[in-house]
Amino acid sequence: MSELINNREQLTVDKSTDRKVLLKTVFWDLFNGKDPEEVKAFADEKIGKVTVEEIMELSQYQHDVLEEKALSKSELERISAAHLSIMEGNIIEIENPKDIPGHPVHTFHRENREIESLLESKLLPLKEEFEKEDSPANIYKLIDVCNLLYDIDKHFTRKEQLLFPYLEKYGINGPSVNMWRLDDYIRDAIKDTKKQLTNYNGDKEAVLSTLHYIAEQVTTMIYREEHILFPMAMSNLTEDEWIKIAQESDEIGYCLTGPATVWKPERADLDSKALTEGFIKLETGLLSLNQLELIFNNLPVDITFIDHEDIVRYFSHGTERIFARTKAVIGRTVQNCHPPKSAHIVEALLDDFKAGKKDSEDFWIKFKDKFVYIRYFAIRNEQKEYMGTLEFTQNIEPIQAIEGEKRILSL
Repeated sequence: MSELINNREQLTVDKSTDRKVLLKTVFWDLFNGKDPEEVKAFADEKIGKVTVEEIMELSQYQHDVLEEKALSKSELERISAAHLSIMEGNIIEIENPKDIPGHPVHTFHRENREIESLLESKLLPLKEEFEKEDSPANIYKLIDVCNLLYDIDKHFTRKEQLLFPYLEKYGINGPSVNMWRLDDYIRDAIKDTKKQLTNYNGDKEAVLSTLHYIAEQVTTMIYREEHILFPMAMSNLTEDEWIKIAQESDEIGYCLTGPATVWKPERADLDSKALTEGFIKLETGLLSLNQLELIFNNLPVDITFIDHEDIVRYFSHGTERIFARTKAVIGRTVQNCHPPKSAHIVEALLDDFKAGKKDSEDFWIKFKDKFVYIRYFAIRNEQKEYMGTLEFTQNIEPIQAIEGEKRILSL
């Protein structure tokens, strides 16, 4: 990766790479702290309008560099904001389906309009009221707005769990890390504001500062999505892939609104048939594919299997999953299925399994109204070779509540 961490003076220019080098120069100037106004003047003069494809290439370059540098939150935000301010207004727009009701991008746009409306009609006016008077009534109103705004988690989760995997498939990894981190910062800020307001201690400035941060970052994220991410996805994803995204979006849910209608594309050649009735001979029995899937899906636990190359190969699909899973994760590396801030824990656990240092690991956490027991098992063959990892997740809250004995059927 060290070859990416060069100073701008080391970049060579020729006819074919001129614009690429200039775009990288803009990035390095911002990275090194040069005045954004000077950098913008340089970009306007030397580069002018940029295409989605150019932004896509630059996004991948930035991803590689920023991963190597392991920037702090403030540095990542500074560079991202400065870079966006320079690109703003210079991106060549491409046609996208924001006017095709039911298409996932149309739904993302609908949600963004509702989010903007919530900011403009409630959060910002209440912020001004709170600044004048931090009364209990104004505090309660702001808590209600934060509860509504946290619905943005569903918007972000669909983007991260459905859209990012397909972009990765086409070698576009920048959004999976950089944008996901920024999404997490927004989520954390909303939760922090709720805590500040719920346990209000008179520090008005701290609340106002966080509210300002939320409004600014959410507005900026909407611009990133609609002018960069969605056009980038539209340039690469096939209609079949968009159909899959639309089909799996319901499982995660929507933010403040939902699809305008069911999207019915002119061509949809996905095979929606049930599993064929082939049979699998096991050591202790014979099952049809349909029976096998029904067994897995009716277990009172969630199961996910990751193969020896860290690729997600299977997950059970019960009626009440604890953590959302979509079919888009199949074929994706498990590290990219977790938020960047927790990916290193997954990596360390898999390394221990592969090295034979551990055969299992358990975690237990409070999640919403559940007490979740998460177990990981290293799967090995007869020769003790590592074949993959089984994740086993269960809500044990009802089990913990059991007392005495039960020896008769329920009525």
